[in-house]
Amino acid sequence: MHRSIERIAGDSEGVSYEFPVLRFEGTDKAAPSAYLQAALHAGELPGVVAIDALMPMLARAEAEGRIMGAITIVPWANPIGRAQYHFGEHQGRFHLGTRTNFNRGFPLLAAPDTALLPDTTLATPDQRLKSRLLQLSLGHDIVLDLHCDDEGLPYLYIHTSLWPAMADCAAAMGVDAVLLWNEDTDGTFEGASIMPYQNVPAEVARFDRRVATTVEYRGILDVDGELAASDAEGLYRLLVARGVVADPALATPGAFTGTVAPLENIDMMPAPKGGAVVYDVKPGDRVAKGARLAKIVHAPGETGGSMEVFAPQAGLILTRRSRRIIRAGEDLLKLVGDKRSDDARSGTLED
Repeated sequence: MHRSIERIAGDSEGVSYEFPVLRFEGTDKAAPSAYLQAALHAGELPGVVAIDALMPMLARAEAEGRIMGAITIVPWANPIGRAQYHFGEHQGRFHLGTRTNFNRGFPLLAAPDTALLPDTTLATPDQRLKSRLLQLSLGHDIVLDLHCDDEGLPYLYIHTSLWPAMADCAAAMGVDAVLLWNEDTDGTFEGASIMPYQNVPAEVARFDRRVATTVEYRGILDVDGELAASDAEGLYRLLVARGVVADPALATPGAFTGTVAPLENIDMMPAPKGGAVVYDVKPGDRVAKGARLAKIVHAPGETGGSMEVFAPQAGLILTRRSRRIIRAGEDLLKLVGDKRSDDARSGTLED
């Protein structure tokens, strides 16, 4: 394994940001290659500890000559967000200098060619970071962006062009749900990883071997050794299933039996009032139409001081907020409905 350091220039003299890149060389030039990164939203750490648990498995495979395709790993992809604290609270989702989500604004290239990347000479540090991460990942057959939600089940975002071809990956990773999307106007990292292949010849796109997904590893507090080991095993199974690593001891993944739904089926349930949220449901619950999901206490102790929120359709509770204080209009949860939501959102579900 080779370790190198990437440096991103800051926007004033004497300021720069660093992050390590770990690389394994493959022994078979024809084998698929893989790129894994974690914590693009710098405070989302389940993927960080999963990569930590994966590394000894890859080191063993390397020692035994079983790494067939090249593997590039960025265990903590956002040194800028990692350093951001405001009044003692970590702020890793948005760049404080530009107020832009770290997982928005990636260049959406017309083809998988690094020569098409924009000139970042006069760019902001977060734009430089995004350009470099995309440059590191472009050209790999497998691109995994490891995130987590507030509280939730493990699930994947997958472009419709890769489904159901990626069903083996979902099964290998042991996730509970897959959300399918087909439009990216915001420039997510996943969108920047798959959109360049949408209008190129089939022999370049190679959708039969291509993997690009945002992995949501449960909730932000699920930074746990046992879960990390399980998630690492899922990543390893995917790499083996797709031929990046050879391991005859592992069986081929079975059929994916989890929930599969388009983004348009998601009900986010905006809060009608601000206040304290008392949930009646948790991630993994299946609910019927009309079931009570939560109560919002907006005027405690007063008559009519709370409002109830009910399910607009039947479905699966995928996520909910980790904080119990909410403002009017903020989303309460993700309900994966059995049909299209009356409040369907195109593109990204959240800011």
